[in-house]
Amino acid sequence: MSDAPTGNPMTLSAEDAKLVTLARAARARSGTAEGAAVRDGDGRTYAGSSVALPSLSLTALQVAVASAVNGGTGTIEAAAVVSGSGSLDAAGRSAVHDVSPGAHIHLALPSGDVVATYAD
Repeated sequence: MSDAPTGNPMTLSAEDAKLVTLARAARARSGTAEGAAVRDGDGRTYAGSSVALPSLSLTALQVAVASAVNGGTGTIEAAAVVSGSGSLDAAGRSAVHDVSPGAHIHLALPSGDVVATYAD
C-alpha cells in the first residue's frame, strides 16, 4: 500500500463529491474531529464519525466501513474522509482496503477542499 496520494485530488466525480458532502455532514452532526462516507458497489452510501469512548475508539472511516459491511456490501467503490489533521489514518485506510483493495479514498479539509486522493 503506497502512502503517496495518486491522481489529481482536486477533480472529483459528482458521486465522489457527494461522499465529501456526506462526510462533512457526519462530522458536523456529531461535533467530532472526523467524518467519513463510503459508497458500495450498488451505489449505496454509508457515513460515520469518529468514536472516542473509554472502551471503544474508532476512526470515522472505520465506522463508515463497518456500517457498509453490516449492511451487506461486498464492495466499496470509493470513500471520503473530512479531517482537520491533513492526514489519512492507517486504520481507516486498512478497513477500506480489506473490503476493496482498489478503492480510492479522498481526504478533504473541513472546508470540503480535497487535498489528496489515495489508492492501493
